[in-house]
Amino acid sequence: MSTPAPADSVTNDSTRTSTVTLPTLRLPSPEGQLLDYTMTGPADFTPPTKPLTSRKVYAAAHVVPMMTAENVPGAPAQLDWEATLAYRHELWSYGLGVADAMDTAQRGMGLDWAATQELIRRSAAEAAAVVRTQRHPAVIGRSVRDLIACGAGTDQLDPGPLEPGTAGLDAVLAAYREQLAVVEDSGAKVILMASRALAKVAGSPEDYLAVYSPLLDQAKEPVILHWLGPMFDPALTGYWGSTDVTAATSTFLRLIQENAEKIDGVKVSLLDAAHEKQLRAALPEGVRLYTGDDFNYPELIHGEDGVHSDALLGIFAAIYPAASAALQAYDAGDPERGLAIMDSTRALGKHIFTAPTLYYKTGIAFLAWLNGHQSGFQLVGGLHSGRSLTHLAHTFVLADQAGLLRDPQLAAERMTALLDTGGLR
Repeated sequence: MSTPAPADSVTNDSTRTSTVTLPTLRLPSPEGQLLDYTMTGPADFTPPTKPLTSRKVYAAAHVVPMMTAENVPGAPAQLDWEATLAYRHELWSYGLGVADAMDTAQRGMGLDWAATQELIRRSAAEAAAVVRTQRHPAVIGRSVRDLIACGAGTDQLDPGPLEPGTAGLDAVLAAYREQLAVVEDSGAKVILMASRALAKVAGSPEDYLAVYSPLLDQAKEPVILHWLGPMFDPALTGYWGSTDVTAATSTFLRLIQENAEKIDGVKVSLLDAAHEKQLRAALPEGVRLYTGDDFNYPELIHGEDGVHSDALLGIFAAIYPAASAALQAYDAGDPERGLAIMDSTRALGKHIFTAPTLYYKTGIAFLAWLNGHQSGFQLVGGLHSGRSLTHLAHTFVLADQAGLLRDPQLAAERMTALLDTGGLR
């Protein structure tokens, strides 16, 4: 395939490790042609031998379903616990924290509340075991809350019957309280997720404050507030009481300023770098900005004038070896190399998160499958059908060019099998 590297990509400077002939396979191009593509091979991204310190980061991890389960829309989620937890160990081994039970794990898109509770408990218990046994050198000395943060939301509620007003707000608050208690009992850090139900019943900015303020009072330790934009979930349009981002930000900041001691940080996923920088500058001292911008993360994490964002990113679950290598460079006092490595993954991130953005989970699971972290290309709720074969083929190319396909032969075999099944061979 003669497709060149995308114009907005930057080749990373990590050494390619392959010394054997790399596979050539026939792939559909974005223009619809079938072209030969010769792989470039994996980069030499190695796990750190000590904890990462220059940035605080969490990778929002996906879940692996049982391949024999009824993975169709509406079916209860049945997870392959061994593969799901092994993926979290992989992330920890590269020095990253794990953000679990988030939208990347298909909250509201196939992962039901029963499975979510078990995921929270199992992942937190696994993180506690890692801390206790010091299993991975990259996390020695880290706390459980450093290793695992989990989403608390309201998705056990059916928003359909809810109406605006006091009864609706009370139902949302009760659902949040239930999930907050589950996460706290597990020992994980709490991420207060945006709520579809709250977006439906709230009639004003004050309604958001009336729900979040008592939740923060209830929280035993500082939490992460999560603002997810409508490009990730259209049901969250108008969150914080306004479709005007400036007005919504004013309400968001009011909540933070009035409860700063209860807030570890904020995760903002609006895909707007300028807005994030303005918000970051307005945060009270001690409140972190965890970027959730899967398009502009390289420059936001890099920062300017000594100010940077930390990260809580779905794309980090796909690019974790490169992300770790970049953070190791920052720790070593080589920020320009760190930025170059991050930049080398930008085209892949933009492609995986292209509109409709809510299907980005398909790309993350696809790369996990190509890299041997799950035995089949499936997601709960049938979400593996969320992207076209042409989209996935380009994901393959961009991941290879970023040095992120660690076993080229396995990746090529699996990509070829998928194309055969789809009639593209």
